[in-house]
Amino acid sequence: MSLDDYKVVLYRNQPDGWVAEVPAIRGCYALMPTREEALAELGGVFEMIAAEYSDQGMPLPADSTAIVNA
Repeated sequence: MSLDDYKVVLYRNQPDGWVAEVPAIRGCYALMPTREEALAELGGVFEMIAAEYSDQGMPLPADSTAIVNA
């Protein structure tokens, strides 16, 4: 699985900065000053977590995130 298989939530962190996260994967988030930096950092965080799951012989969790108010 890749990051493209998951829903990504992007929101402002007050007072400054952005959070990008994959709600389906615990700890898979990034906090950066801009949207672009947060999304780029999230890609690296996802790869690190995916490698940890792989090393432990476990599959990544399925994405069960539902968008109810967009």
